[in-house]
Amino acid sequence: MNWEIRIYSGAVELSIAAQMADETFGDFVKGVVDVEREILGLGGELHSDIEEMLLSQGSIQQHLWGINLHPSENWPDIVEFDSLINIRPRQNNRSRYVEDAILRERIIDLLDGMLVR
Repeated sequence: MNWEIRIYSGAVELSIAAQMADETFGDFVKGVVDVEREILGLGGELHSDIEEMLLSQGSIQQHLWGINLHPSENWPDIVEFDSLINIRPRQNNRSRYVEDAILRERIIDLLDGMLVR
């Protein structure tokens, strides 16, 4: 498996995410979104691997949220909010899901502007 992690701050071809999915989990690729810096990290075996890379590049943990991208799904079902890094009781997020509807919409809007379909 190819556990390469790529960081994007601009447009990302959905075909790249599809290729990364094929090389890792088959139907999805893991991702972490920095909602403040508007950065997307894709790849890796664990969301925490991407999170660690983004933190080393200046991101702040409270702004990082884990997702899975399913490139073969229709928009917005392509985005799945499911990651261990999302469990943050201090931010009132007690599950793997991003519980705040406004934050989920913010992530969807950010990805809608970045992913070229």
